[in-house]
Amino acid sequence: MRRPHLPARLRPDPYVLALLGTVGLAALLPARGAAATAAGAASTAAVALLFFLYGARLSAREALDGLRHWRLHLTVLTCTFLLFPVLGLALRAIAPGLLPPPLQSGLLFLCLVPSTVQSSIAFTSIARGNVPAAICAGSFSSLAGIVLTPLLAAVLLGGRTGGFSFDSLLKITLQLLLPFLLGQALRRWVGGFLTRHKKALGRVDRGSILLVVYTAFGAGMAAGIWQQVNPLRLGALMLVEAVLLAVMLLVTWYGAARLGFGREDRIAIQFAGSKKSLAAGLPMASVLFGAQAGLAVLPLMLFHQMQLMVCAVVARRRAADPLPELPADRVTEVSRTAQQAASKAVSRRSGRIRERWMTPRIARRTREATRSVAE
Repeated sequence: MRRPHLPARLRPDPYVLALLGTVGLAALLPARGAAATAAGAASTAAVALLFFLYGARLSAREALDGLRHWRLHLTVLTCTFLLFPVLGLALRAIAPGLLPPPLQSGLLFLCLVPSTVQSSIAFTSIARGNVPAAICAGSFSSLAGIVLTPLLAAVLLGGRTGGFSFDSLLKITLQLLLPFLLGQALRRWVGGFLTRHKKALGRVDRGSILLVVYTAFGAGMAAGIWQQVNPLRLGALMLVEAVLLAVMLLVTWYGAARLGFGREDRIAIQFAGSKKSLAAGLPMASVLFGAQAGLAVLPLMLFHQMQLMVCAVVARRRAADPLPELPADRVTEVSRTAQQAASKAVSRRSGRIRERWMTPRIARRTREATRSVAE
């Protein structure tokens, strides 16, 4: 008998399973004492390494080349850093009793994180959208998030993240901004090495994030913050996040249509403007929340898996949509262009046939005529 298999869109992300396993390890064996100090130092170094690699991989030339699509990029940035935070504040105000304060802060922090790059590109490609625009939009969002996410967290979360204190500003500068700028400065020399070893460095990225998760959740276990979470509140969190994702998917799709974007651009806006980056959010949370990062990153982890499953379904539906019909004048232009191309192809083929078959005959006849004259 064949074992039943889940459809691809319903299969959980293996990396999310690894993250959940890391959370379970932190719950059973949290680092304490000297081990906690060593884990914290390693986590700090891992965050700096992550943002160095982000800076070294981001091509400034590709980002500048995409500036001609500034309306699309501005729309994505507005969705990511304006509309998302407004919805997060509204959800926190509507249902204050459903979630404990750490989860409320984590939900709002989720709304401040930059968009993804890899999954936005992948889903845009599946849905037959504007892939170059998705690449540039994700890159711009990641670059802007280095500065905007900590600033928005300081403004909207206030004392929960340390506010605008000198200590928090120093942490952001040393652990996030400085490594990123160093990576950009050294990209000319290390970019080729990173490209050749992309697969191995991807494991370094993911391993570093797992270390950050273990440290954050282990500190939360030692502080006893997980006693505030029960199945009812976890279900409430998932319901709130499902509403948030559904609203953003609808707004980005229909809002882009109202702004006059075409189908391919609407697809890029929908997938780049409705998702949040787990890879960028987890290190930032460890810096901004400190010991409270355990519960603060839980909404982001759940939202990440939810957006992958839902967007996989949406991308396949977009791919199955019929392409829009062209206007009559455009159809005529395309038809004329196709006819000209076909005519050129026939001419080239006829020329090759004549060159292949006629030229030897002419040469043979010329030789015969020359021989007869000589005789």
